[in-house]
Amino acid sequence: MKLITAVIKPFKIDAVREALANCGVSGLTVTEVKGFGRQKGHTETYRGAEYVVDFLPKLKVDVVVREADADRCIDAIIQAARTGNIGDGKIFVQSVESTLRIRTGEADDAAI
Repeated sequence: MKLITAVIKPFKIDAVREALANCGVSGLTVTEVKGFGRQKGHTETYRGAEYVVDFLPKLKVDVVVREADADRCIDAIIQAARTGNIGDGKIFVQSVESTLRIRTGEADDAAI
């Protein structure tokens, strides 16, 4: 199994969720996060005063999929989240040793 973590622009979450649903993903976790990379940040003006916004709002999407489905899900996220502009995000892929469903006790592929 693979844990796919995607950090994306907030307005892309609906497209990413739909793309993953079309890949057969039945659940995911979304977390509001802030960060920066090459996008750096920007300057805003509030009540006449300028200030620098260093950390930009993003969403972190976590999903666990079968190893055979990982590449297809990654491609779906890329297609759904890409705008072609700086700050589109990143995808991290990690191996998952075990998965357990608390309610039923199902394990591994049955628990996804």
